[in-house]
This record gives sequence, structure tokens and C-alpha cells, in this order.
Amino acid sequence: MINKQIVLIVFMLLTCLSYGQDSLKIVNIDTNKLKDVFSKGKLEISARSFFMSTINEGALKDDYALASGVGVGVVSKAFHGFQAGISSFVTYNLLSSNLTQLDQATLAPNRYEIGLFDVQNLNLKNNLIRIENLFLKYTISKTSLTVGKMKLNTPFLNLQDGRMNTTMEEGAWLNIHELKKIQINGGWLWNISPRSTTQWYTVSNSIGLYPTGVTEKVTKSDYFGNISSSGVAIGNIVIQPNEKFKMNVWDMLIDNVMNTSMIEVNTEFGKKMKFYQGAMFIHQNAINNGGNIDQSKTYMAKGSMSNAISAQIGMKNKRINTSINYTHITGDGRYLAPREWGRDPFYTFMLREKNDGLGNVHAITTKTTLNFLQGKFKTGIGYGYFLLPDVKDYRLNKYGMPSYHQLNYDASYTFDHFLKGLELKVLIAYKLKQGETYNTLKYEYNKVNMVNFNLILDFKF
Repeated sequence: MINKQIVLIVFMLLTCLSYGQDSLKIVNIDTNKLKDVFSKGKLEISARSFFMSTINEGALKDDYALASGVGVGVVSKAFHGFQAGISSFVTYNLLSSNLTQLDQATLAPNRYEIGLFDVQNLNLKNNLIRIENLFLKYTISKTSLTVGKMKLNTPFLNLQDGRMNTTMEEGAWLNIHELKKIQINGGWLWNISPRSTTQWYTVSNSIGLYPTGVTEKVTKSDYFGNISSSGVAIGNIVIQPNEKFKMNVWDMLIDNVMNTSMIEVNTEFGKKMKFYQGAMFIHQNAINNGGNIDQSKTYMAKGSMSNAISAQIGMKNKRINTSINYTHITGDGRYLAPREWGRDPFYTFMLREKNDGLGNVHAITTKTTLNFLQGKFKTGIGYGYFLLPDVKDYRLNKYGMPSYHQLNYDASYTFDHFLKGLELKVLIAYKLKQGETYNTLKYEYNKVNMVNFNLILDFKF
């Protein structure tokens, strides 16, 4: 039987293409003709092919995978302030090693390549389909309210575009941009579809789809499916009195689980060569029992808290962007951010590793990006040193991650003319062990002494 979602994608594509060239143009004005709402909407087509391979030191298991997918979406033209959007993406496993097989020495599962597909359905290789955008948006002046399935980009829930699909959210989201120097954003979310999944989950069930590590009492964390929460409330105020100064204040409340507050200040000055600085402070605290009265099944231990600071200085112009970054998570407790929801907000973040589930961290990174050929070719290199607590300090090291060095190289080329819309990307990440692992390979496999290679081909129409 043909999958209903495939039929939907084909129908959307044929319908939108039948409208001709006008369907590819973004039209922002209202119309009095209902047919124009659809015939002059915006058609979005995207395709991605992604090859990834991880090579571990010695006899530890190596893996590879090649995924390919296509997405189709439509955003209608405004009709008395209303717009509707719908999109879907389908992924195929074209080639891969046995991603369900455990490493024989550590009995640990694959970590990276499974993220190209569905981490909850590893045996499913074809027709990995996800309904993505499905929303209704109302705009009046510079204020908009969106209800439904959508893509958000916040410090705590973000696109995290390092696999075949991104993290998406379902809820109600409000943007108030009436004032020139102050913006207000926020909303309430009740469902999440994390990156590397094809299903939509309630907020509580979306936490724990990835490995859960250990509790502070050295038992395996068992919070997946055991957290009680009705949703997530997020609020944001942006204050920007001029081009040189910007302050961001965020607060995320996971009902019955935890609260995370962040304040970030960024400054920039200069003309041809711009110098920029940034600083952020993050505070977290558990709410009630952290999600479950049984502390072996809770996400954040009752009464626990964490604090973190992150800072950066850098300079940039049209050709170069270089920065030095520092982060310190204090020893008050673990910094916790559901891995399923996005990347770290810290300036020291480097692709292919996160610093969540950790306390008493000192991290320093340097990042440099160069632009050539009028910005069509970009290349960059980043180095980071991450001093973490001992792998056996379970109170402050949730996933048993040793201290490490990380070196990333990335490059991208954006084509034009006949191949306009096509972009080729390369990412190579190397992580070298620095901390003690007590001759226990589970602290090294897919964590340190490894290389992760990525080749990505994107097409957007």
C-alpha cells in the first residue's frame, strides 16, 4: 500500500508546480481573491545527500552511512493577515555499515551515523517520512502569532542542522516587534520532533530518546518515558538600542522539571574591521522533583542547580572572522539540556560534541573562518581544549566523558549559474583524549581518539 504521506508530498509538488513561475515568488501583500492565496504562495523544495564515517582508534568499531532525502513545502500568500504552511521530508538509507551492531569490546551502540535516520527505528531504511511544518500564522503590523508545527531557533531548542533533518516544535509562538529597540518573543510548546527522529513526541517523552547516562547516585538514568510534564514555556526579550549593543534575556520553563535562565550581552565596534565581544550567564534549577518523585527516573535531581558563564572576543571583516572563546560551568551541579532538543548555547560549542550533563568544566576554543570568491567558498578551522571532571565523578559527569582536545575543519562551496541552489559542505572533527580513562574503552569509544568525517550536498529550490 502506498504511504499516505508520500501521496501528500507528490500532490503538494504537482499542485504547486502547476501554478507556474509566480508560485516561486514571495508575495507579502494581502489579496482579496482566495485562489491567489494558493497560486501565489511560496514553493520550497530541498534535497540533501549526507555521507558520514567515524573511525575509532585500534580495534574499536568503525561505521559509515550514506543517506539521501527530499523535502517539499508550501507557504501560502497572506490573506487578511493569515498564512498557512505545510512541509514534509523523506529520507532513505542508501548505504551503511551495520548500525544496530554493538561494539564488541565495549558493548556500546553507534553514536553518530544513526543520527542520519531514525534513532527509534534503526531497522527502517526506506520511507523515513516526517511531516514538518503544519501551521497557521496571523500577522498584524509587526506582531505575529503562529500555531502548529514549526521550526524555532532559540538557545535551548534550535535547528542543530548536522543531520538529515532538524529539531522541530509544535505549539503557539508569539513575536512582538512593534518597537524598534525592543523585541518580545515566546510561547508554549506541547510536542517536539527531535533531530534524527521521524515522529512527534510530547515534551516529556521527547527527553531521553538519546542515551541517558547515569544518575548522580551512579545508577543508570531511567527518565525516558517516566517524566511528568505538560509542556515548555519560553520567553525572550531583546534590547538593542543601537547597532553596537545588544542584550538578550531568555527563560525556559519545562513544566514540573526544571527552569533555565540566560542573559547575554553582545557589543561590536569598528568599520572595515569589526571587533566584537560577548558574554552570557546561565542559571538552572530543578522544579519539584525534577520530573519524577523516583530520583532514578527523574531528569534533574531534586534540589539541584547549575551555573555557567561563557565569553568571547573576536574580529571580522568580509574576508575573515576569528574569535577566542571561554566557558566555565561551575561545580554547583550538572548543566543539563535535553540532547534531543538542540546544541549548546555556549560560545565554545564545536560540532560533534556537547558539554551537557557536566559540571566543573573549563573550555577554551579558537575559531577562524575565511571567505573567498565573493563568499561562495568558505573554510574554517577550530581548536578546543575541554577540561572536564574525572569520568568517575558521576555527580558532575553524566556521560563518562574524559577531558579532550578537539580539532575541526570545515569548508563549503555555494554554486551559481546553472547549479545555483547547490551547496557542498565538508566537516572533519578529530577528538584526542586528555583525561584519564582507567584503561576502560567505554570512556573512549565514539568519544575520544576518533575522527568523524562528513560530506554533505544540499540543494534548495
